[in-house]
Amino acid sequence: MNGDAGGLRPPVSRGRAAAVAMVVAAAVSPQIGAALAVTLFDELGPAGAAFLRLAFAAVILWAIWRPRLTGDLRLAGAFGVALGLMNWSFYEAIDRIPLGVAVTIEFAGPLLVAVVGSRRLLDGVWIALAAAGIVVLVNPGGGSMDPVGVGLAVAAGACWMAYIYLSKRVGIAYPGGSGLAIAMAVGALIVLPAGVLQGGGAFTRPDLLGAALVVALASSVLPYSLELVALRRLPESVFGVLMSLDPAVAALAGFVMLDQDLGAPELLGIALVVVASAGSAGLSHRRSGADALEVVEHEGAPAFHPIDD
Repeated sequence: MNGDAGGLRPPVSRGRAAAVAMVVAAAVSPQIGAALAVTLFDELGPAGAAFLRLAFAAVILWAIWRPRLTGDLRLAGAFGVALGLMNWSFYEAIDRIPLGVAVTIEFAGPLLVAVVGSRRLLDGVWIALAAAGIVVLVNPGGGSMDPVGVGLAVAAGACWMAYIYLSKRVGIAYPGGSGLAIAMAVGALIVLPAGVLQGGGAFTRPDLLGAALVVALASSVLPYSLELVALRRLPESVFGVLMSLDPAVAALAGFVMLDQDLGAPELLGIALVVVASAGSAGLSHRRSGADALEVVEHEGAPAFHPIDD
């Protein structure tokens, strides 16, 4: 009996390792997509790039899930508004401040959702640690960060909070990823006017359309697909800890792809937020009432990852 049990362990371990690798890839892929999007801003503008990314993702998700326009369309529409504004404000932010800094500030949104309402002293410590990290990043009164960019990153974090709140309800109301497909189309329509104003003249260029398609695949379709499989094999707490690496991955992507050097204070601020997020997520299985970095899996469809970073 023991020999049989021991024989079962390697496949299980390999499956868990594969799931971890998928989550890591799902964390890296959106940051590569975001860095690539930055290179399109000169021709398309942040709104133009956001619109094309959302539009391509919507087309792909509609082809995969073939959603029906039934059910609570107001809920799906609200989800789409949050999704569209989150992507737009995030792209406007990374047009003004480094990618790693923007992702770190934005990450405060889901971290706040993770611990809101909790009475645990340790959760207060995580929030204080994250707040300290953001203060170090922004360095109010003496920093060189664009205040508009910082404000837009905060706005993206607020939209991310709404995204998390609505994603759970959309996941319950719609099968699979059909609710997300509808929301993605609504999000594209929300950004469409600004997208046309900023980059409409470049929408006919095949090279830019091809690059925007790659951004959509890297930022939305690929991470969504990887998480879809990984969440079936990993505990939510492990998933949350791994996704907490997003700010650090974003800083690395900004350095490698955009030549964005960060000083010691910025790196310290990012590290503080990563530790706070990982600590909150790692202890989520012990918390009653609210999961850290809320992850929802309904009929195989994860609804946590931001689809924007």
